[in-house]
Amino acid sequence: MENSPQQPSTKASRFKRICVFCGSSPGKNPSYQLAAIQLGKQLVERNIDLVYGGGSIGLMGLVSQAVYNGGRHVLGVIPRTLMPREITGEPVGEVRAVSGMHQRKAEMARQADAFIALPGGYGTLEELLEVITWAQLGIHDKPVGLLNVDGYYNSLLSFIDKAVDEGFITPSARHIIVSAQTAHELMSKLEEYVPEHNGVAPKLSWEMEQQLGYTTRSDIARC
Repeated sequence: MENSPQQPSTKASRFKRICVFCGSSPGKNPSYQLAAIQLGKQLVERNIDLVYGGGSIGLMGLVSQAVYNGGRHVLGVIPRTLMPREITGEPVGEVRAVSGMHQRKAEMARQADAFIALPGGYGTLEELLEVITWAQLGIHDKPVGLLNVDGYYNSLLSFIDKAVDEGFITPSARHIIVSAQTAHELMSKLEEYVPEHNGVAPKLSWEMEQQLGYTTRSDIARC
């Protein structure tokens, strides 16, 4: 007989906590909502906690609720001024209020071992491109994943490829972005990610970011 022992329901991961950027709207395509839930379940399956923008609505609410329901820790980082707008009902998991958008991004980045962007709007793009830029500068080597649900980010990826062709982004910096159409495929790629880019300032650190105004001395002290 070839009776094999039952496989455990969880997988080992190189990541302890992943930061997810996504929309505070659900989007018109139900595939976006399903992808948010599937990503949350992937994090649970791999024993990974979530850090995100703290909202309880839209894709933010779906991914955080999926992770929370699966028994993993959820940390939401949100500016105080946005709390009435983005949190409805009971908050999901731990909510950390900060003074503004810069501190929000710095705290999420400090807490995370990797980043994933679901579909979203201006805010999602701004957060995504900033962590990509930080990686290009050598401030961090954390993987950056793009969950390209139903080709949502095809235009962005085409633009980035155009920027490579025109000499504004190096081929090695293009490698910073890891993309896939499903949560399972993206997580597998992120687990295997090895940085190829050469940071122009490899000795930069989160302490240097403090001088640029993204965080505070007390934040750095907790690193």
